[in-house]
This record gives sequence, C-alpha cells and structure tokens, in this order.
Amino acid sequence: MLLLRFWMQAIRVRPPQQIGHFIFTLTDWLVLPLRRLVPGMGGYDWASLIGAFLVVLLASSLLLVAGVPWEMMLTHALYRFLTWILYGFMALLIIEVVFSWVNPHAPLAPFVHALNTPILRPIRRVVPPVGGIDLSVLVAFVLIQIIKFVLQQLFYR
Repeated sequence: MLLLRFWMQAIRVRPPQQIGHFIFTLTDWLVLPLRRLVPGMGGYDWASLIGAFLVVLLASSLLLVAGVPWEMMLTHALYRFLTWILYGFMALLIIEVVFSWVNPHAPLAPFVHALNTPILRPIRRVVPPVGGIDLSVLVAFVLIQIIKFVLQQLFYR
C-alpha cells in the first residue's frame, strides 16, 4: 500500500474516493510521522517510499536473529524492496488485463489504466498492436522478468 501511495502521488493520479480513503487510512500511521522527518521534495512523497523500505527492513531484520551479518541483511532488504516494486507493477498489469477482458467500463478500470500508462506508453511507441491486439502488457511482463533476473544476478552472485 505504501508503494501504491507513492506511485499514485508520483504520477499524480487521483484514486476513487473510497479507494483513496482506504489506502491513506492504512498508511497514514507510518507516513505522517515520517513526513515530519522527510518532507516531500520534487513532487514526490518520499515518506511513503521510505516507509515501504522500513517495512521491508523490519521484515528482513529477522535474518539477524538467524546470525546473518547486518551488511548481508541490508543487501537482502534492498533486493526485496526492489522486487516488491516489480511485483507491484506486475499486479497492476494483471488487474488491467483482467479489467480489459471482464469489464473494461468498471469504475476502477480508468484508475488502474492511469497507474499503468507511464509503464506502457514507452512500450506502445515501439510495439504496435498486432491484429488489433495490444501486446504492450506482454512486453512489459517480459521486461519486468528480465529486470528481476538482472537484480537477482547483481545481489546474489
């Protein structure tokens, strides 16, 4: 939810009122105190992004109990944080595909489409529709998988 909050504010997408209220209610407990320490700069809500990393760091700190050195724990936390971002993009793409198949006029469809547009727009410029079928989501999935593989190779050689 913290990553979704950051992404919505980074690309300036207004969620439907109920969804926005849900997201902000779930994340305000961490974001509002962090905003006192880390104000938003450059139009980005850095408190949401840092909050998401702190959650990953807290989850990864269990490795310290297992005897893993703290440097390795920090590296693992960074890797997990980056993979969470990629999985979030994959989830948004899956939701958009489901909406396009089931009900393209659903109330949430424009919101999800707006969240995916910054990811898919550059791909759509390069990959034209084939027979009226938009393959940009498939290309985005392949690119995300390549990025995940590269990250895994960088962090765990």
